[in-house]
Amino acid sequence: MLGSVTGAVSGGDEPQRPAARDAVDPAARRERRAVDALSVRQQVGQLIVLRFAGTAAPAYVRDALRERRAAGVILFRDNATGPEQLRALTHSLRRAGDRPLVAVDQEGGEIRILPWAPPAAPAPEQASAGTVRSDAQAAGKALRAAGITVSLAPVGDVPSVDGAALGGRSFSGDPEAAGAAIAAAVAGWRAGGVAPTAKHFPGLGGATVNTDDAPATIDRSRAELEATDLPPFEAAIRAGVPLVMVGHALYPALDRRRIASQSSAIVEDLLRDRLGFRGVVVTDSMEARASLATGTITTVCERAVRAGADLVLLTGRGSYAPVYEHLLERAKRSPAFRARVRESAARVLALKDRGARPPG
Repeated sequence: MLGSVTGAVSGGDEPQRPAARDAVDPAARRERRAVDALSVRQQVGQLIVLRFAGTAAPAYVRDALRERRAAGVILFRDNATGPEQLRALTHSLRRAGDRPLVAVDQEGGEIRILPWAPPAAPAPEQASAGTVRSDAQAAGKALRAAGITVSLAPVGDVPSVDGAALGGRSFSGDPEAAGAAIAAAVAGWRAGGVAPTAKHFPGLGGATVNTDDAPATIDRSRAELEATDLPPFEAAIRAGVPLVMVGHALYPALDRRRIASQSSAIVEDLLRDRLGFRGVVVTDSMEARASLATGTITTVCERAVRAGADLVLLTGRGSYAPVYEHLLERAKRSPAFRARVRESAARVLALKDRGARPPG
């Protein structure tokens, strides 16, 4: 069972969890030496993935990467119009930045920012054909050659209600089968040289609305969540997934007040302590309607960081500057929040070193 994971995170300046579990880990000590070489401004920057428009990176994006005021970028179809153009763009991003994360949604079927790259089939067809691992590996190789370092896939949601919003993007409605498929996908993406992301924790299979479009409440018991929604994420973690994306639905059985991306009960108590995930927690788009229904873009991003998220994913134009300045102001003012930023920045630097290296 999940045990006692109810609770909520406030917007106040709360004591943060000690890093004792990392104290005897040599890799953790190396990560912390690396993060301590960064200024507070640069540490805050490592918590942000930003969006820009067009086929070339604007000067402000290149400057943010060069000065380490951003960890990386997420690309959409207006950023990637063809293989040669995309390679030129990612090359310019690498030249500007310190090993920037370059992320795309590449689940398969219609959910592909690079329509010329695998997987051609959507997730359910990959699973039924038994090609999940080979499709992910082929996609990883194609994305890596294009300069992409992070795939925002595979989907770990288990559609379990009529009209499940993500049913067409999920491997299976059976938790065990979905778990086997997501583990195969993680192995394939890693073999292909791109860091995969299991999403949308702790599972959107019980939602009939996409949180991009509206708020969603998944009113299941803890036992139901453990039996139906968590198995694919447990399988992904066992397979070594380097990133987990936390979603924006509300789970009253886990946290009656905060949506998942803003809940320490879900991010820290469940994902990290209960399931043992030690990688990078990235949010779903912070501009999703389910997210912004709870506050302004700066407020929701601060709450996500306080709850334990390592990367806030900004997909709205104009969000980067206010979010960065807001988080920086909080870090300068609050030692506890600064410690929270430092902890996440160390994880992101480790991801860049271990699991999201560009080609060449």
